[in-house]
Amino acid sequence: MCSILLSINPEYVEKIMNGSKKFEYRKRECKRKIDRIVIYSTAPVKKIIGEAEVEKVLVDSLEKIWKITKDFSGIDKIFFDSYYRDKDYAVVYQLKNIVEYASPRDLSEYGISNAPQSFQYIQE
Repeated sequence: MCSILLSINPEYVEKIMNGSKKFEYRKRECKRKIDRIVIYSTAPVKKIIGEAEVEKVLVDSLEKIWKITKDFSGIDKIFFDSYYRDKDYAVVYQLKNIVEYASPRDLSEYGISNAPQSFQYIQE
């Protein structure tokens, strides 16, 4: 098992932290089995603000994924369809045990100099 650092828009980070977004959508599945996601809030925040355990990874057709995740997606169907345009399937990380750090952390605390475009494996 391992952890990844995900770059996430501050709007969605807020929804993850307040519990209205329990699914994080991606276009590709990580090759390694992931058990924890470290959450980096992109500009203007530019800080690591928390983490979440991965309850499960869902990989399925767009129709099935939307049906399963829509109530706690934190996004609307228009955004979902736009994000997955020209894709046949979706990858979704179902989040649990979300923790917001008391003090946001810098990437350098994890030995990282630049925020990843998609994700980055991190050492425990």
